[in-house]
Amino acid sequence: MLDLRATFKKHRDEYRKFERVEQPLHPRPDLCAFLLLDRLDPDPGCDLISAAEHDEFFLNTDCEVLSKVATEDDILMLVRCGVRYSAEYDCLAMLV
Repeated sequence: MLDLRATFKKHRDEYRKFERVEQPLHPRPDLCAFLLLDRLDPDPGCDLISAAEHDEFFLNTDCEVLSKVATEDDILMLVRCGVRYSAEYDCLAMLV
C-alpha cells in the first residue's frame, strides 16, 4: 500500500513534465491522467471531476483505493501529467 502523500511529494520535481512519460495513454496530459485514473479506480457512470475552485479542479478518485492498487510508476505518470495530491482535502487535484 502506497502512502499517496509521500509518493506525490517524492516526485514533485517531475510535476508537469509530460514529455518524460513513457508510453502515455493519450497525447494530451489531462486525458492521459484521466485514462490512468479510470483504469486504477473505475467508477462507471460517475464524472471524474468532482468539484472546482478558482483555477483548480478536484478529482473523484478514492484515495484509499488508489493507495492499494497504484504503483509508484503510476503516481509518477500522474505527477508528470499535472496531477497533485491535496493534503487539505485528501484528494487528487489539477490546475487549469
